[in-house]
Amino acid sequence: MTLEVGEENGEVTALRQGLIITLGHRDEKGAIMTRYMVERSLPGFSEDQLPGAAGAAKKASTEMTQEGTPVRYLRSTFVPQEEKCFCLFEGDSEEVVKTVQDRAGLPYDRIVEARFITADEV
Repeated sequence: MTLEVGEENGEVTALRQGLIITLGHRDEKGAIMTRYMVERSLPGFSEDQLPGAAGAAKKASTEMTQEGTPVRYLRSTFVPQEEKCFCLFEGDSEEVVKTVQDRAGLPYDRIVEARFITADEV
């Protein structure tokens, strides 16, 4: 299987079987930052609390990057009916993303490497 890698607007993408898959951004050293999905179970969590939690994740990510460990908080998707939140990060390793969660004081069930395809890429 042929895998063509390219870059556009700062994102590293791969073309596989006719689909463009976003891999991540490059850090200051040129390494591709892998994307990770953080899954959280948040019983009793309300939609009003989402900005505060997202702000804590973004702050911890920014602080770690300023300290020399590149990591980016990208977005969160809250599913109220399931009491779940899925947060997307970029970092050098799962351990780096775990450290962000610990610093931000955010609970998590698991952290897994993730890829995504947008509607424009299909």
